[in-house]
Amino acid sequence: MKVPEPAAGYLVRIDEVAERLQALAEFPAAAGALTSPDEPSGERWDQGQAWAHLAEFVPFWVEQIEIILDTPGEDPVPFGRTKGDLERIAAIEAGRSEPILEHLATLEDALGPLRALLGGLRDQDWIRRGLHPTLGVMDLHRIVQDFLVGHLEAHADQLHELGA
Repeated sequence: MKVPEPAAGYLVRIDEVAERLQALAEFPAAAGALTSPDEPSGERWDQGQAWAHLAEFVPFWVEQIEIILDTPGEDPVPFGRTKGDLERIAAIEAGRSEPILEHLATLEDALGPLRALLGGLRDQDWIRRGLHPTLGVMDLHRIVQDFLVGHLEAHADQLHELGA
């Protein structure tokens, strides 16, 4: 069965970023290398933090989308977290010293449910909305772009920069 847009485009991008991340895992950054400053916080990460975040955020955001889809009604559904979320920070810190290949395996495992979720979305699902604590009302298209697919691509770019 052919997957309709916009899911099909997202699935292609997920496959592309997964290939990039596999290649990046083979060539770790130099010790002490840091990402460019995050806007607007100025925060900089080492590769361990970036990989730990990649491993933890996909399941979180897939679950948040499932909550939005499972909540009856048309009103925006409260969802998400901010960069200051204590569980997010703790997961990144706890994972920063784990081997990159472990993070890659965790991420690859998490991409299966993401692909399944996107492949199963119906047209009416894409108009569902969530209410983020700082970004406000967001439709599903923006949530997938900002918190999943675009987010994966942005961190792949960071890791590429670290290894360049």
